[in-house]
Amino acid sequence: MTQTTARTSAPAPAAKQPSAIRLGLSRAAFETKMFFREKDAVIFTFAFPIVLLVIFGSIFADDLEGTGLNVSQLYVAGLIGSAAMTGFQNLGIGIAVDRDDGTLKRLLGTPLPRTSYFIGKALNTLVVSFFQVVILLAIGVTLFGLKLPSEVSAWLTFVWVFVLGVIGSSLLGIAVSSLPRSGKSASAVIAMPFVVLQFISGVFIPVSQLPAWLANIASFFPLKWMCQGFRSVFLGDAGATLELTKSYELDRVALILGAWVVGGLVLCLVTFRWKSRRDG
Repeated sequence: MTQTTARTSAPAPAAKQPSAIRLGLSRAAFETKMFFREKDAVIFTFAFPIVLLVIFGSIFADDLEGTGLNVSQLYVAGLIGSAAMTGFQNLGIGIAVDRDDGTLKRLLGTPLPRTSYFIGKALNTLVVSFFQVVILLAIGVTLFGLKLPSEVSAWLTFVWVFVLGVIGSSLLGIAVSSLPRSGKSASAVIAMPFVVLQFISGVFIPVSQLPAWLANIASFFPLKWMCQGFRSVFLGDAGATLELTKSYELDRVALILGAWVVGGLVLCLVTFRWKSRRDG
């Protein structure tokens, strides 16, 4: 009699799950694709700072005495700072809407790591802000005689100011997304503080012309230091005379922007909500 033995096949090894970073990159690609599909959002996002630069730069084009610069070039540097901080407004409003319409709640039921969602949002903001900056620089060079720096050190300064500024403002935007009671009120709640910050942080009005108490308030927020860092890159030593301290204080710029990255992360951990108020 022949004895047969039952053979059981070994279970197939479990497929290795993609890392949170890899999923975050995929999420960033998805977020960016969806952003550029929204034609009205794309037009407004890129056209708004361009219109402001062309209008303000054309009306206020006087020379800044003793510097070899003009007011238009000052606006270019300021609006570049504003473009780098658009993550505060875009993420604050976008995430509030995602929370209100249940998108965040549905994401909790998927295998997507929570970290990947935020990586995707932050990288999308980085890409959009970078394109805004490139366009503003092109207009500044073409219409207002802005001279791009030739030193490598200046471009390295641009990189770290841009990266720290975008990350810090993105984290701050994620944190404040919990303030609006609904997605419908998000624009009103978040846009107004951003507009006020632009006026007191040197985007439209030189900081040296502001009342001391407004300049002191602005110094607590990252936008003032981002604009100051970008002025050091694109206005050079001549522009330093326009600063309150007659210096760009780049060491202080790095310290405060770095502090906002850490502080923004802490605020996110403390305040962020995945569910809307009506969901408990």
